[in-house]
Amino acid sequence: MTESSANKPANGEVCHRTTNGVKPCRNGFVKNHYHYQQQHHKSCYLEEKVHHRASNGGLYSRPFLESFEETPMLVAVLTYMGYGILTIFGYLRDFLRDWKIEKCHIAREREEQKDFVPLYQDFENFYTRNLYMRIRDSWNRPICSVPGAKVDLIERISQDYNWTFEYTGRVVKDVLNMGSYNYLGFAENTGMCAEAAAAVTREYGVGVGSTRQEMGNLDRHKDLEELVARFLGVESAMAFGMGFATNSMNIPAIIGKGSLILSDELNHASLVLGARLSGATIRVFKHNNMQSLEKLLRDAIIHGQPRTHRPWKKILIVVEGIYRRMAADGCWQRSRISGHQRKTEIYLAVTLLFLRSLCLSVDGRERVNQLAENTAYFRRRLLELGFITYGNSDSPVVPMMLYMPAKIGAFGREMLKRNIGVVVVGFPATPIIESRARFCISAAHTKEMLDMALEKISEVGDLLHLKYSRHRTQPAVDRPSDETTYEESED
Repeated sequence: MTESSANKPANGEVCHRTTNGVKPCRNGFVKNHYHYQQQHHKSCYLEEKVHHRASNGGLYSRPFLESFEETPMLVAVLTYMGYGILTIFGYLRDFLRDWKIEKCHIAREREEQKDFVPLYQDFENFYTRNLYMRIRDSWNRPICSVPGAKVDLIERISQDYNWTFEYTGRVVKDVLNMGSYNYLGFAENTGMCAEAAAAVTREYGVGVGSTRQEMGNLDRHKDLEELVARFLGVESAMAFGMGFATNSMNIPAIIGKGSLILSDELNHASLVLGARLSGATIRVFKHNNMQSLEKLLRDAIIHGQPRTHRPWKKILIVVEGIYRRMAADGCWQRSRISGHQRKTEIYLAVTLLFLRSLCLSVDGRERVNQLAENTAYFRRRLLELGFITYGNSDSPVVPMMLYMPAKIGAFGREMLKRNIGVVVVGFPATPIIESRARFCISAAHTKEMLDMALEKISEVGDLLHLKYSRHRTQPAVDRPSDETTYEESED
């Protein structure tokens, strides 16, 4: 065997380029072997086209795998052309509206208000007027049932191109819910969690109507925070009513002017807002790229603050996820975080639901294992069907790329016709050429539900020409997720 052939991955292996501290084998790849009962199914993506990141940081028994496939050049060109055409027609329609030829439904100042400071930024609403309104029916669909594995939707129609909606009185029954963050399947009106929430509502009422620092701090809130702290292995924890408040209100409480925030480029808007509210200097590093982060961190320590070159008071690294240090900064935070001081307490029914679901998550692994199995199966099948997906292989949030603006609304509508509710996301929530459908997998989904969803997704994918991948894998024998093993060859 020649040296050049030895450096190539063997035919049929699943190959992952390694970064961030995972030791590669001789050929520079980490091998990811899937073991099946009767056969070994293997496939290899072209390395220069499909990128993989692997990292375990010494904390987990298997590597962190995150993959994406580059946008095909033709698709990127057509996507930019689509947005360009929509923009041109948008300016034409605005011209017609200015001349009263076409009616404009969006909120605008009256003539007698023109001398005041404008309430609306007309140019900033260009996207809303001319792009978002075309596909507005794909969002904010009203539901009238428990948001479990299946939901009931209230049917609505629009007579003015999605500016307003009318309800028909019809209910669309048993729509497969692929859009809720109901990962462990606790969004239900029966069972232990629902019974506990009902019981605590009868005992304590709906809510106190006061902040935690005044009359709203109840024993159940303390129970929840103590359990969260034990779960995370920290001294203390604080519970907020929503994740957005957690991120946006905690960061300004622990860092301020004269400090530096190093933020992942794909951080959620809540983290971005919290960083901006803090008044600290913000620098952005490439997503999950430890080399980019290390360079910024080294420069910050060596050179200090701009102009003065004084050392930064604090340096905070902000990424998606739970940081132990942020959770453990202690009770002094309670007197500084505005959300803790001024926002009313978390409703007791919600608190009990958190407590019960967390206890079940800690003590019983059935739902966690089911979620992992569903996630692995759904992601693998999408790849086999020829779709391009992004993200970590274990994440139950599965982005499937749509790219072109016309396909954002079309995919959502076609899936709803087939009784499947999905979330579609486009610019400005994503980069302009990375519009996508976002599937949220739940432990409440059965294999039959997932198979039905995959069949319909494939059908719509063929209809809208969404199977962009040039590296389609072959179907494999079904396997439980816990039979996946990861091996590394020795040097």
